[in-house]
Amino acid sequence: MPIFIIVQKTNYKFTYFISVVMYDSNSKGISYTAGFFILIAFGFAGILFASVLSIPVWFAMTGTGITQMATEMNNPKNADAIRIIQVISVILGLFIPALATALLLNRKPIRLLGFKKKINLKQAGIVLLIMVTALFVSGALGYLNQWIPIPDTWRIYFDKLESNYNKQVEIMTGLKNFKDYLLAIVIMAFLPALCEETMFRGGLQNFLNRSIKNYWVSILIVSVLFSLVHFSYYGFLPRMFLAIILGLIFYYTGNLWLCILAHFFNNALAITQLYIYIRQGKDIKQLMTDEMPYYWGIAALPLLVLLLYQLKKISPQKVENVNPRLEGSDTANPF
Repeated sequence: MPIFIIVQKTNYKFTYFISVVMYDSNSKGISYTAGFFILIAFGFAGILFASVLSIPVWFAMTGTGITQMATEMNNPKNADAIRIIQVISVILGLFIPALATALLLNRKPIRLLGFKKKINLKQAGIVLLIMVTALFVSGALGYLNQWIPIPDTWRIYFDKLESNYNKQVEIMTGLKNFKDYLLAIVIMAFLPALCEETMFRGGLQNFLNRSIKNYWVSILIVSVLFSLVHFSYYGFLPRMFLAIILGLIFYYTGNLWLCILAHFFNNALAITQLYIYIRQGKDIKQLMTDEMPYYWGIAALPLLVLLLYQLKKISPQKVENVNPRLEGSDTANPF
């Protein structure tokens, strides 16, 4: 716990101050830099553990072994097993690692991660408007993503990945009836929103920002990581952009629940569109892409900036600054 002697010169007289500066009044003495890398390590360990645990779960629910798992994951009859594995993966690979790391770093881990009890309704309304507007920009970026030149062999590989991803999403959502729709809202919309925001905004971005003291760099690094872990080339730019927006929401408000709300809204909207398309008997392939004419994004961008500015304006309480002074000792004490 470092102690810094602050020396101040005023009117040729020296006034000496001593201030106890801490990572946080509830810190356990582990730096946020270490916390950032610990969380990444815990995340890998969680994903590995979830993968191992998924094998007996898969066998119990489908009767097939690990050698058939890769091909049978695209079989609609195994939808329930795929859903359970999805739940196991996001909880053990994202949520638990973030919570475990916060417990190592702080005596109030929930507070450290940004889980505040109350949501300001005005903030929530602006956040939802931000997400609606951001979807136009991200859709335009999806259009741009398609035109980035890459080798043909890469494109074939990325097309295969995208096809498999779309098939698994379609299988997991099911959406044969309203019950399937509600189940998909919980498993495919709420749980990923809760676990991913806890990991990436409440954990990685939060710790990195406290460490390097540069919120833009923190947001950009974590947004790139967020998009990379989704293993979707064609959705890379749209996901990275939406992650930047979520990162700004967290930085401006310090309330992780608002990020979860925004992320959930995005996921739920996609599932609802998918449900409507299926009920109408339409082809869902176009819906599964992230493309949108670029001029929509250009038109929406000024409004998005204005909404972000408004959110910042009504959110005076941001994420706690790096190395805040000990609570109750915000003013340096002379000795």
